Amino acid sequence: ETLWSGFLIAMMLIYALLAVAFSSYIQPLVVMMAIPFGTVGAVIGHILLGYDLSLVSLMGVIALSGVVVNDSLIMIDYANNQRKNGNSIYESIHEAGLRRFRPIMLTTLTTFGGLTPIILESSSQAFYLIPMAISLGFGIIFATSIILVIVPCLYLILEDGRLMFLKRKTVQRDESVLE
Repeated sequence: ETLWSGFLIAMMLIYALLAVAFSSYIQPLVVMMAIPFGTVGAVIGHILLGYDLSLVSLMGVIALSGVVVNDSLIMIDYANNQRKNGNSIYESIHEAGLRRFRPIMLTTLTTFGGLTPIILESSSQAFYLIPMAISLGFGIIFATSIILVIVPCLYLILEDGRLMFLKRKTVQRDESVLE
């Protein structure tokens, strides 16, 4: 129970920090949408390697959340900077995907590579760390593959929704002026 409340507090803090950084209440949700995919990857890793989920696994998932948020964050931040430079929404997210692909992949591969010796360890001393390493390692591999596809799509969907809202607001204002 304490672990879940700590996780919720951490998520609220991450959301608050992202909301301040982006000056938006919606964009942090796009960044944080990758967290559940990391959890799915952690579960898949446990199934593939034949380990049961444990409390230590859940601690690995919580640690994974921070890494996954970082990967999404650098993509969205780059796209926002491109928008400020005058690029269209599509050009901005496309450029972010191209320019941030390498840093995101390097983060993922170095993290997984660093965790691989722990995952493959067979000594009894590492027995308690292996589930955490599995959660972190497989979670980040799975989440990264999703981040590179889903986050740009969500970013474009968010912009479409914003434009629809502004268009509807403008049409309503124009109709009230005509009356």
